[in-house]
Amino acid sequence: MTLDAILDFVANGLLHASGWQIVIYTLVMTHITIVGVTLYLHRCQAHRALELHAIPSHFFRLWLWMTTGMVTKQWAAIHRKHHAKCETEEDPHSPQTRGIKKVMWEGAELYRAESKNDETMEKFGHGTPDDWLEHNVYSKYSWQGVGLMLIIDVLLFGAIGLTIWAVQMAWIPFWAAGVVNGLGHFWGYRNYDCVDASTNLFPIGILIGGEEMHNNHHTFGTSAKFSAKWYEFDVGWMYIRILETFGLAKVKKVLPVPKFDRQKAVIDFETLQSVIANRYDVTAKYARSLKSAWKDELDHLIEKAKLESRFLKSSKKLLQREPGRLEDGQKQQLSELFAHSKALQTMHEMRIELSAIWERSHSTREQLLQQLQDWCARAEASGVKALRDFALRLRSYA
Repeated sequence: MTLDAILDFVANGLLHASGWQIVIYTLVMTHITIVGVTLYLHRCQAHRALELHAIPSHFFRLWLWMTTGMVTKQWAAIHRKHHAKCETEEDPHSPQTRGIKKVMWEGAELYRAESKNDETMEKFGHGTPDDWLEHNVYSKYSWQGVGLMLIIDVLLFGAIGLTIWAVQMAWIPFWAAGVVNGLGHFWGYRNYDCVDASTNLFPIGILIGGEEMHNNHHTFGTSAKFSAKWYEFDVGWMYIRILETFGLAKVKKVLPVPKFDRQKAVIDFETLQSVIANRYDVTAKYARSLKSAWKDELDHLIEKAKLESRFLKSSKKLLQREPGRLEDGQKQQLSELFAHSKALQTMHEMRIELSAIWERSHSTREQLLQQLQDWCARAEASGVKALRDFALRLRSYA
């Protein structure tokens, strides 16, 4: 081989790819890695939301070994602990306790530290692959996989392959460990007021494989589908449906979709069961009713009660928050608001009572049904239009 040939190989590799070809290659490779994380590690291994055929399972295990070096048991265990201890000091990567900067920029370090916690692996790492490949290849030689990927990139593209490889290695630590675990519990919109601080980053889930809809996922943790609203798109779910078509995946559970019978006037056991099963949809719709009640009361609060705009703005946010997450000072602020609005006080108190219905695990079905019937009757007789309209809608759950 001549010197010119060697220099050409170092500069361009085997493919002599153009700049656009290199960019497309990098994006495709990183996207496959994202799909491997969300489908295999997250939805399949950590949450058992779907079953994957041996073909995609072994492909994703090999691919993730080469592009991330992550061990399935470690990833699944750390993520399960995150759900079990969410937003507490024991959460491996909560920005609520560790700070957003720490999780955003040092998420990979937090992951590595938790992966060395034997108690976490023992308690949360059950059910993950325990075969010969796992023990003798993937877990034993985790860094050799990414080393092999480095060799492939350099052979194909020459010196620029080092940059391609670096992007591949940084992709998951930044987007998954940083953005999803960090921003996904700090900034965004919420469809459901679940007990943690999870948010949806964006309704179109392509860049991070559908993980953008993190609030939906935390609300329905065992659902294989992350999108919940008509305007949301989960590309991971699209891939699951394609795999299902070819018999390569089996969905075990998806988030419940409420059904309604608008002609129904009587609250029965079917209504009770539907309300409890779709309680997150119920609470989301109640939050919308709260906004309607606020709009109806706003002129009164401004003109007659003479309340300051800053007080009203913060009170509106507190009124939307889950009552159980309110601190003493926030409860006091709402009490000051309620002194000027009986309607908003009624909406707040009735919300607490409604939530208590599906939290009373020791009550019989008959007792729960009686409580729901009584709640609706009082809501309809409250004189608060938003509350009356909500109660009428509640009757139609079927």
